[in-house]
Amino acid sequence: MTQDPRLALLRAALDAAARGWHVFPLRPGTKRPALHGEKSCTRTGECTGGHRKWEQRATTDPDRIQAAWSQAPFNVGIATGTSGLVVIDLDMPKDKGSSDAPCGAATFGALCERAGHAVPATYRVRTASGGTHLYFTAPNGVWLANTAGTIGELVDTRAWGGYVVAAGSTNDIGTYEAVSSSVVAPLPEWLQAILQPVPVRSAGPLKPPAVDAGRAALSALEAECAVVSAAPDKQRNTTLNRCAFKVGRFVAWGDIPRHVVEEAFQGAGVERGLTAAECRATIRSALDSSIRKARPREAV
Repeated sequence: MTQDPRLALLRAALDAAARGWHVFPLRPGTKRPALHGEKSCTRTGECTGGHRKWEQRATTDPDRIQAAWSQAPFNVGIATGTSGLVVIDLDMPKDKGSSDAPCGAATFGALCERAGHAVPATYRVRTASGGTHLYFTAPNGVWLANTAGTIGELVDTRAWGGYVVAAGSTNDIGTYEAVSSSVVAPLPEWLQAILQPVPVRSAGPLKPPAVDAGRAALSALEAECAVVSAAPDKQRNTTLNRCAFKVGRFVAWGDIPRHVVEEAFQGAGVERGLTAAECRATIRSALDSSIRKARPREAV
């Protein structure tokens, strides 16, 4: 006898809710919310005081979950923000015929390596399309929004204002499946630093801020940032690494503050088309290496 698919999906919803994750129904076989939209809202029931969107209506209440999933085989959505989660979505290339296009997992792994960290061990879900969701607990007192491409290509995040499809949900190409231990790790501090909003750099030519730094250090910084700005597309990251390494000795000698160098190269790298995350990781690694290897000034 074939099991009613509603039972398996109900179990998936209850399991997620038992972990404190706020769930809501998605249309059967899809990742689109099944709840009514604002235009069709009758302002009754839960919406008596005004239309309540899926993030507001997501719940951990077993009775509400039982009532909802008894109606249809709904997929399970998890509202990440209200659940205290940050989920990193490692996607697959849309054009699967392009064998040389890196997937999100490869891009994220390379970023972790450049930042000097292993890929974090945490609860993960394999998506129906072959991608991966990495679950993290959100830091207390910090508001993080969704991102697209901030960390790298095919690497997105879901936090406040976002949701993910829970393990156990299905579509016409497969099933979302938990593939690791059930432990959800805290969001690493270095990833939090990447995901927190940064001030938008004003357009125009690069102008390092006025600081008490040696004239030679500022000249070197301006020259190397210009090299980054003119780097060929396929050599942008390599060029940024090389140029930041060259300027690192002036930081080691105390001629210029490190944060000034980081901000200048960050602006040049982002202007050249690198992601903010790539820039931060590359600049940090290059400066750390340069400062560690810098010879005394008198030996140069």
